[in-house]
Amino acid sequence: MDFNFTDGQTMLRETLGRYLRNTYSFEQRRVFTAEEPGLNPSVWRAFAEELGILAMPFAEQFGGLGGGAIENMIVMEELGKALVVEPYLGIVVIAGGFLKHSGHPLAADHIGGIVNGSAIFAFAYAEPQGRYNLADLLTTARKDGDSWVLNGHKAVVIGAPWASHLVVTARASGCQSDR
Repeated sequence: MDFNFTDGQTMLRETLGRYLRNTYSFEQRRVFTAEEPGLNPSVWRAFAEELGILAMPFAEQFGGLGGGAIENMIVMEELGKALVVEPYLGIVVIAGGFLKHSGHPLAADHIGGIVNGSAIFAFAYAEPQGRYNLADLLTTARKDGDSWVLNGHKAVVIGAPWASHLVVTARASGCQSDR
């Protein structure tokens, strides 16, 4: 097995690392987090428009660059080195991964919003009584005509203050702790 990065992967690491070293110092991060909304929208736009990292793990049919898990790992490692607060994990990896596999008719549009930086997702899954059991859900979803009605309580939704969309776990049937 060859564990070396491809030229494209090496270029991704170097380009993102250089950008973060030049524009995302610890002092700048402190300024971003001290002011509303708690992140820097211009950095998020740069991730989408200048660097293209928001498009990295998505297929070309969604406007993506066709990368995969290794490219995601490279991006997340570089973001971690710089202590980046912008929610790449929640938006691109979690919500984007969910949308890629959801089969929802609007998934391609939502992924396009992630790729161009206009759609900000947060993942609402944790409930106070659930602790570490993700199957322990009291939030319900019921069909009401052409819509769905959610009823319940979520706790600690990381990224919710700046989210334009939420991915919410809920029960459409079954009991509280059914898998």
